[in-house]
Amino acid sequence: MESSEEKQPVTAAPPDTTAPAESPVGASDRPAPPHSLRHEIRVWTRDLLIAIGLALVIIVFLYQPVKVEGTSMAPLLSDQERIFINKFVYRFEPIQRGDVVVFWYPLDRSKSFIKRVIGLPGETVEIRRGAVYVDDKIVPEPYVPPQYEDLSDFGPVRVPKDSYFVMGDHRISSNDSRVFGPVADRYIYGRAVFAYWPVDHFGSLSTTEADTK
Repeated sequence: MESSEEKQPVTAAPPDTTAPAESPVGASDRPAPPHSLRHEIRVWTRDLLIAIGLALVIIVFLYQPVKVEGTSMAPLLSDQERIFINKFVYRFEPIQRGDVVVFWYPLDRSKSFIKRVIGLPGETVEIRRGAVYVDDKIVPEPYVPPQYEDLSDFGPVRVPKDSYFVMGDHRISSNDSRVFGPVADRYIYGRAVFAYWPVDHFGSLSTTEADTK
């Protein structure tokens, strides 16, 4: 027996002449075109080569790798340690007390020394039983361990104009301004900024960090 619903006549809907309305598709909703993996690799390779090139330019023209020989700057620097020095920093800023500088040895310019700046031009440096005084004011030196102190006296010595009084942190094993006198600024050609070898010494050699290392 058929149901009344099945007996009802079915009338065909008139054909639609227009497409159903839809919201317009914006450009942001469109799927992005597939990227070429090869293109991405080329872009990354180019950026990497540019970065490496810039790094090499900075290292070659601004920084110089040097090898430390001797223990006069221990414990900050050890024998055979490798560091970078900034060769242009003193063209833009003055030499300051506490800077670890590299300079031509005044008595033999074929040799380079590395020491810490203690006295500035025009200052008077004196050492009393190992304690350093500049213009009669004691200079705190946390970078000199007690076992490296030299308890002898020195000076007073007035630092000439355009010269600097330098000393090694390992006071009992350092050939410095107590021996060869103040160093003229024209002999100072860089400041130690970064240690890179051995890896356990890897890090900055800035004045602040060096003072507490």
